[in-house]
Amino acid sequence: MQFIDHAKITVRAGRGGDGIASFRREKYVPAGGPSGGNGGDGGKVIFLADNNLQTLLDFKFHQLLFAQDGRRGGPNKCTGASGEDLVLKVPCGTEIKHLQSGVIFGDLTFDGQKLVIAFGGKGGLGNAHYLSNRNRAPEKYTEGREGEEWQLSLELKLLAEVGIIGLPNAGKSTLISVLSSARPKIANYPFTTLIPNLGVVPKPSGDGVVFADIPGLISGAASGIGLGHEFLRHIERTKLLIHLVDASASDPFEDIQIIEKELIAYGHGLIDRPRIIVFSKKELLEEKNLNDITKAFERLKEVNVLSISAVMNDGLEKLLNEIWRNLEI
Repeated sequence: MQFIDHAKITVRAGRGGDGIASFRREKYVPAGGPSGGNGGDGGKVIFLADNNLQTLLDFKFHQLLFAQDGRRGGPNKCTGASGEDLVLKVPCGTEIKHLQSGVIFGDLTFDGQKLVIAFGGKGGLGNAHYLSNRNRAPEKYTEGREGEEWQLSLELKLLAEVGIIGLPNAGKSTLISVLSSARPKIANYPFTTLIPNLGVVPKPSGDGVVFADIPGLISGAASGIGLGHEFLRHIERTKLLIHLVDASASDPFEDIQIIEKELIAYGHGLIDRPRIIVFSKKELLEEKNLNDITKAFERLKEVNVLSISAVMNDGLEKLLNEIWRNLEI
């Protein structure tokens, strides 16, 4: 299944049905009078959050979406049928914006949440509505009103509590595959991960916490370079960031600064989000060299740094304990 996290669509609610002008002419009704019924209301456009969906793929191929129009009124004061509502299912975490102004109409974050985005037009009035003592045979009727129409931008932001970030090939996919049952593509070259991967990691209490492996960021990602800028939105909702750094890289300190600059450039408070710095691939370094790098960084940033080896299952328990502790703060 193709992962699509952004779509542009046009929605239009149904037009109200027209009222009609009609008169009763039954054989045994001496004074028939007006009997034109009202038109039915147009259908609404409704968004519905569905926990079973993971992508906005359906909206890539269906960008013009219209609710049903109301039916015109009938004789004998019959009101026309209302148009059926158009219910559009979207994944949980979908943010709905006005395309031109960027105004947020709604943010659907839990299963079953609904948002009426466009109201249908009111049905027109039949001539029976205008009957009065002064006008016993009105011929006036009104047409139905147009339904609301909006051009929308849909953005899917994953609902994960923990986001795993870092440069390409820092070991993010390996880590989430070891901690959870997620099975992302893993290879020894950059940009192996092309879409965010979700995995559920069980807590000691038995509850599950959703982790998101975000495709590798590079310098300039926040301004549109590389793949990461497409997925930075997916860490906006996270409570905690795990910043993975390849301990065997030529300059781990520079790698850390690259990611920090992108978090600052993207904004949305990401740089202020609680973050755990983790040196990965410790199996590739001698213990003395790893300790020297870790202590040097701790002196520089005045933060504790963890070191792990996901492939050797080394240091993961300590990392998880630190994650649970931060989530409880």
